Amino acid sequence: MGIDIHALNFLRYTSRKKALGQVATIGRQSLLVTPSQINKIIGNSAADDFGAFCEDLLLSHFGATAVDSYDYSDYEGATFIVDLNKPLAPSKNYDTVIDCGTVEHVYNVPQALANISSLCSRGGQIVHVSPGNNCCGHGFWQFSPELFFSLYSDANGYLETEVFVADLNKTRYWFEVQQPTNGARAEILTRKPLHVMCRTRMVSDFTHDNVQQSDYVYEWQRNGTPTADPRNENLEKLKRRLKTIPGLKAGVLAVRRSFREIVSPTRLSDRNRHLRRRRVVELLPN
Repeated sequence: MGIDIHALNFLRYTSRKKALGQVATIGRQSLLVTPSQINKIIGNSAADDFGAFCEDLLLSHFGATAVDSYDYSDYEGATFIVDLNKPLAPSKNYDTVIDCGTVEHVYNVPQALANISSLCSRGGQIVHVSPGNNCCGHGFWQFSPELFFSLYSDANGYLETEVFVADLNKTRYWFEVQQPTNGARAEILTRKPLHVMCRTRMVSDFTHDNVQQSDYVYEWQRNGTPTADPRNENLEKLKRRLKTIPGLKAGVLAVRRSFREIVSPTRLSDRNRHLRRRRVVELLPN
């Protein structure tokens, strides 16, 4: 994807938490924002042109001391030519590793994510701006907040993991995602494309050997081995009976969906109990 306005602001947010220092970008990150927009957003009075890629911008305004890029091909002039589908043996480690729209194009996502962590120094930070909802066809994959919370857990060697989602068509607000607990899923259903943005800090030797979806972990720990519930059997009998009544099943399902949205909203709004709307200008005061 490269660096659009959301990614630019998320990098600003990240750099205020911790100076970028030595940076590795996953893919050579192009700038998808005009020079005039960039200068306005970062408060730069000079009419600087940062070029087609991110290096000069990160070095001059984000606290980066060096920027290397890792890509499968040299078609954009990446520093290191690597295949993220395969294990890396990095010759150096970095204070910040940035993935603004590359991992979704890599088939072997678990290996790519492990490679990103292998590039990160202990105490360093990892940044993702990845496609979420309604980006089908953009790459191989779309991502959910659940992945980043489950992967970048304290038990796996990470701290300070935070996740936001952003409507690509609205730049004034982000929604901070609350980490799922007690078996609830942080579901977000939208009609428009979303970015999922994550920042985490790697504080020890990492492991990705035990990454499980949190609501299933909750059920496993609470119930042990699942047992058959007679209420489920009765529900299935009712469903089969409804199928025999023309038009009734569709009506029941519509009422069920409406009731669910009232009780547990999944939309991109403050009514969704897993989301907190945040104004970007408040997260990034000048």
